[in-house]
Amino acid sequence: MAKVNLKISKELWLLGLILVVGAFLRLYKIDQYMTFLGDEGRDVIIVSRFIKHFDLMLVGPGTSVGNMYLGPLYYYLMVPALFLAGFSPVGPAVQIAILGVATIALIWWMGRQWWGKTAGLVAAALYAVAPTVIIFSRSSWNPNIMPFFSLLCIYSIWKVYKDRKYKWLIVLGVSYAFVLQSHYLGLLLAPTIFVYWLSTYLKIRNSKSEIRKYLNNSLIALSVFVLLMSPLLIFDARHGWRNYEAMKQFITARQETVSIKPWKVIPNMWPIFEKVTTRLLTARNEIAGKTVSLILLFLIGWIIAGWKKIDHRLRIAYGILFIWLAFALIGLGLYKQEIYDHYFGFIFPAPFLLMGGLAENLFRNKKYKILVYMVLLVLLFINLNKTPIRFPPDLQLQRTKVIAKFINEKSGGERFNIATISERNNRDVYQYFLLLWGSKVVDTDPSALKYTITDQLFVVCEKPKEKCDPTHDPSAWITNFGWTKIVDQWEVWGANVYKLGHSD
Repeated sequence: MAKVNLKISKELWLLGLILVVGAFLRLYKIDQYMTFLGDEGRDVIIVSRFIKHFDLMLVGPGTSVGNMYLGPLYYYLMVPALFLAGFSPVGPAVQIAILGVATIALIWWMGRQWWGKTAGLVAAALYAVAPTVIIFSRSSWNPNIMPFFSLLCIYSIWKVYKDRKYKWLIVLGVSYAFVLQSHYLGLLLAPTIFVYWLSTYLKIRNSKSEIRKYLNNSLIALSVFVLLMSPLLIFDARHGWRNYEAMKQFITARQETVSIKPWKVIPNMWPIFEKVTTRLLTARNEIAGKTVSLILLFLIGWIIAGWKKIDHRLRIAYGILFIWLAFALIGLGLYKQEIYDHYFGFIFPAPFLLMGGLAENLFRNKKYKILVYMVLLVLLFINLNKTPIRFPPDLQLQRTKVIAKFINEKSGGERFNIATISERNNRDVYQYFLLLWGSKVVDTDPSALKYTITDQLFVVCEKPKEKCDPTHDPSAWITNFGWTKIVDQWEVWGANVYKLGHSD
């Protein structure tokens, strides 16, 4: 009995170490490393208005491609974090980091339940130190919640299918609403969910009592899902279903972004699999990424070849993981544009669970143990060598506050407008702090220019000085101000700040 307790203690000790390391890598100087650009500035402005004025949020952020809008669930998730942090943007970033640590714990739990202790610890350890995952685990941004809720979706449908725990359908409904409102690529999770929902139905179809419970819980789950999606539906109905039309246009008519020819997917699947492996498992090390991809492909083939010899419980785990990855590769293979790292959010945990499961399988054969240890040590070294905290922080939040404070001082306590000239940022980051401090910053409104145009316009140009031409820039916030002249200019933390007045 004492021996068993010792093993449990050792596992929990290792898990605790993994969680501490994962938390440290995400929370260390988070205020200095966190991203705080246009999207983040917009989000805190919207959420702070809700907290202060109960300005209901029916729609979330817009997508970068397709002119579509997400639902507002992420905004509501931000509310307690922003409020408890005294309206500091660091609060929601810490919330994301904590959710990232929770994802590590859930990966361990799933790996342990699916395959065993080794699988859980290996998957969690690799996920804890992966640089790409860390970067998206320490900033407040709607796609950054997707790994946790996607994983919870997969766990929920697995519990439904394997253990017939139908209450997990409700957890699935809630989780999938969060997935879809974090990024529409969450739609690629739907086929896996449907396959196992239908498979469960077919397994129990001969039992009337089971079917009744199953369908009742499915109906409750669907109702909860629709309720959580309803703000977006209300917004769409009030605005001529423009979100629906944009989505339909994106899928059916935008041949420059999405291919509707299924056969085009096949040649793309291997390169995408390599990208997933390289960006998530090997810290963008191309040689290691290609090598690990080939190893994984060989081991997947080995698992499939011996499918009938595998225990039924393990087959269920491998099956749902393979289907999850397959639909992801097919869906991403239809996309014609650049695939950015956050697009993989809905499958972030998948390659780590795959590594854990394969490690557990190989560990059972003593002659492979040393090889597995070597591969894991190499991966841990590669990832820790590229861990983000080894590099200087961007200090985006600190820089924004310094520039905003400077503008506030130069405004002289008078009303003013603000604009930015930048390739990847906008005025919201500065405007948030100016509003927070009670500055007299005013939004220009084309329908009420007489009342919203002030006597001074501050322009923050984040381009090289020779590319800054604030009096002729086509930005709406500048053109709305009218004919301008430069009254004064300064350089603040690498940015060129201009004070413009009305031209005589």
